[in-house]
Amino acid sequence: MALCLFALLAFEFVISSQGLPGGFHHRAPFKTSGPYSIAHRGANGEFPESTVPAFKRAIQEGIDIIETDIGATKDGFLICLHDTTLDAITDVAQRPEFASRRATYPVEGENITGFFAVDFTLDEIKSLRVHQRYEFRDQAYNGMYQIPTFEEYIAIALEAPRVVGIDPEIKNPVFINKHVTWPHGKLFEDKYVETLLKYGYNAPYLSESWLQQPIFIQSFAPLSILRVANQTKSPKIFNIGRDTDLAQDTLQPYSELSSDAYLDFIKSYVAGISTDKNTIAPIDETTGRLSPPSDIVDRAHVRGLMIHPATFRNEAQFMAKDFRADPYREFDYFLQGLRVDAVMTDFPSTLTSYMNAIAKSPDLWKSCEV
Repeated sequence: MALCLFALLAFEFVISSQGLPGGFHHRAPFKTSGPYSIAHRGANGEFPESTVPAFKRAIQEGIDIIETDIGATKDGFLICLHDTTLDAITDVAQRPEFASRRATYPVEGENITGFFAVDFTLDEIKSLRVHQRYEFRDQAYNGMYQIPTFEEYIAIALEAPRVVGIDPEIKNPVFINKHVTWPHGKLFEDKYVETLLKYGYNAPYLSESWLQQPIFIQSFAPLSILRVANQTKSPKIFNIGRDTDLAQDTLQPYSELSSDAYLDFIKSYVAGISTDKNTIAPIDETTGRLSPPSDIVDRAHVRGLMIHPATFRNEAQFMAKDFRADPYREFDYFLQGLRVDAVMTDFPSTLTSYMNAIAKSPDLWKSCEV
């Protein structure tokens, strides 16, 4: 085990065992500057992703912001779901009453077969039970929890004992708008914003109101970001895929959508960008080691844009060999070396202990350099 790991463990964050209160007045305040710690689909390194226990555990473990993806049901309810299908994280395939729902639809240019959330009502989805996506993670909680709604996710943040941010992603908007209809010609993005406005999320980044209810709105779809920018003051984060991938709505390659010209275009209505950590710090496919970092962090910062890389995981298979299977070394490299503005992780307790340690001993990271 690396020396820096032992040093950081001395500052290990103690998880609170207290339950969450019913109200959100007089709570411990939110930080007034980054970098931010973000729990990717909650504490999904322990619990099944985007479930109520995953979100609550992340809050108990000291995370700044809880993140989730937002999808939609056949009857127009918004839910916490990453995939267009339910297959990878629920027991839907083992439910004979739903066998006839298996379908094939084109999704971003590829034919996908499975059980699609847009073919299920909310009541039907609530009857399903969620399991861990990865076989190499803890399976003890499989079959215990439901898929929460967008509103249930928001309530978890608002009822936390301290101010906790949310980071909901508008997921698969082109597909959802093709298969789900809402009254008065409204779109998925409109229902998404309506839900946020209902709970008071509508403040500019770092304003007094934002610090009471922190939020980042994120999407990989350029037109979705534009649509919500005209409806809410909440800060937007444009997610950038791999260079050769195409945006689902405009069909532009992300190499074009991460160009200087495009960053200049969006800087007036987004607060930042997000991208895969390996886009920022590429890994050589032959050696498994880091290649020189890209210039995207500098290009974002010079335009006043934050950059939120994803996703950090404790397992060695998700890291460059340079980090020696030590997540703290990886955090150091991105936060202290490349100066990113947030880290999104599946393991919030690990990130919290690291950030607490650095706050107490700013030079500690120097002994952990790659």
